[in-house]
Amino acid sequence: MALGKKVKDKTKKLIDSKHMLKGITLASFLESTIVPIPLEAVMVPLMQARRESLWKVALMATIGCIIGAIFGYALGYYLFDMIGQWLIDTFFSQDQFENVKQNMQSQGFWFVMTLGIAPIPFQVAMLAAGATKFSLPLFLLATVIARAIRYFGLALVVYYAGDKAEQLIKRYKMKAVIVITLAVLLLWWLSNVIA
Repeated sequence: MALGKKVKDKTKKLIDSKHMLKGITLASFLESTIVPIPLEAVMVPLMQARRESLWKVALMATIGCIIGAIFGYALGYYLFDMIGQWLIDTFFSQDQFENVKQNMQSQGFWFVMTLGIAPIPFQVAMLAAGATKFSLPLFLLATVIARAIRYFGLALVVYYAGDKAEQLIKRYKMKAVIVITLAVLLLWWLSNVIA
């Protein structure tokens, strides 16, 4: 069975389920930690079919991602202490890691924000933040903002576009991601210029 068909079948079951909100929270957690399939493939049809709950779907997806982000941060924080030196010696140099660590401490908020919006696996941001012991409150703030933009943005499109939302998102998703990512990068740059 093709992956697209499996996603559609699972989405159909989720739409009809009384555990729909728990399911989307779990799916968001899995997507932010281990599953490389973008949650949008499930969320948009779900939001279209259950418009009365579309804001709840966006909220639960955001909460699931935040729980996943805490889990990923903890993995980076605790596992890096166990195998970090081996990783540095194998894949990097001590100087490269120190450079990443310094950049994460000074620019980590914007790094997490950018990866939270851009179509890049968010696991990179979670593990880097934990491994470099980046501020957990700042990490969570950046995660909440980035994922809320992403998920509530989808809800907004479904709210206004209705049944045409899926087509619009497929058509303009990459352009929207580029514009939002560029806006975050511009804010990041401005924060460096002003500071």
